[in-house]
Amino acid sequence: MSEWINNEKGRKELLKHLILQLHKGIAPETVKRQLAELLGQVPYDMVVEVEQELIGEGLPVAEVLKLCDVHSSVLRGKIDQSGARTVPEGHPVHTFLQENRALQAEIAAVHALCGQAEKLSAHDHAEQLANELASRFGNLLEVDKHYRRKEYLLFPHLEKHGITGPPTVMWGKHDEARELLKAVREALSQIKDSDAEVLRSLVSLSLKSAADAIEEMIYKEEQILFPMCLDTLSEPEWFEIHNGSLEIGYCLFAPKLAWQPAAETRGKMPAAVVDSQRIKLPTGSLSPAELTALLNTLPFDLTFVDKDDTVRYYSEGKERIFGRTMAVIGRKVQLCHPPGSVHIVQNILDGFRSGRENRAPFWINIAGKFIHIEYFALRDEKGAYLGTLEVTQDLTQKRQLEGEQRLLSYAKERADDK
Repeated sequence: MSEWINNEKGRKELLKHLILQLHKGIAPETVKRQLAELLGQVPYDMVVEVEQELIGEGLPVAEVLKLCDVHSSVLRGKIDQSGARTVPEGHPVHTFLQENRALQAEIAAVHALCGQAEKLSAHDHAEQLANELASRFGNLLEVDKHYRRKEYLLFPHLEKHGITGPPTVMWGKHDEARELLKAVREALSQIKDSDAEVLRSLVSLSLKSAADAIEEMIYKEEQILFPMCLDTLSEPEWFEIHNGSLEIGYCLFAPKLAWQPAAETRGKMPAAVVDSQRIKLPTGSLSPAELTALLNTLPFDLTFVDKDDTVRYYSEGKERIFGRTMAVIGRKVQLCHPPGSVHIVQNILDGFRSGRENRAPFWINIAGKFIHIEYFALRDEKGAYLGTLEVTQDLTQKRQLEGEQRLLSYAKERADDK
């Protein structure tokens, strides 16, 4: 038995068996004791491999999400990071870690304020304490930028290396934390001066849960995700992540140094290929510069997904509605959406691919803006499916138009302005 446990393959199979026991309802404390007795320290990359294999073998992602926190609780203190690498200041992982330290400071302040809220009596005034909590919680909401940099910059590169399970599970946990934060924010904004009882209930039911969700994600990142990424991704990939980070923004920390790959790595990085030939189309021709300017000047955002569901292009207008980075190029479109909405995307693509549908329009309200989103099936002359075009447009101002704006009156107004 000991020879099997000391064998890496055997240890992995045993870890998989113990995690499956959790899913079957075996008490976490019992599993934790078995881990301590049989495995000792578990290498962080083994945890990732086991989770990936379980999902590949058919364990539903939703089930993994449901017990993800139980997994990490059982494995807490049992993950071996002796082989983990360190990074210089300015490196994307260094920035993630500094953001985590800032988040933990905010979480500690939230817990302290929660302790005060729990001591309130029914006759105490709660407004000032609620305002302090709202301010601290406003800082915690910045974690969304931290999560989006992982989702749109870090995860795509892991997927290119065949690591899809852990990013999918982690994105699902991000969304759970976002929902908790949103519910708390809305509740805090409604608390009145005399609502001490309401504030106490909020603290016990939701507020601590939201802070704990962020704290739990910090543990998963630092014990498993970041060490694995440092072992997997190349310096050119980290440089892409670094360059795309500023567009999304940072969470409670701004890096003071710009990170650069080592000089020998920079010399091996491929230069951008410039094609100066005109692109011939049935109704004319365009140079790459002209085509780029044309697409980026259109008053809406475009994203193209090819027939194999791979993202191949997005336009770069001055005011994009939804952020995009180069990390999305070459990524499967299903992995670009939260787990909870992947089935909708898949239904649209299946309808386009089968020929049942040719378009799928949606419209939503975001921060007072009316956003119209429409998907179009692209087909060749014979009707064969080529891919999907997503068109997103802010129609807020256009919905308010009345009367007419003729060319003559437009010219007169322009003349009067001069």
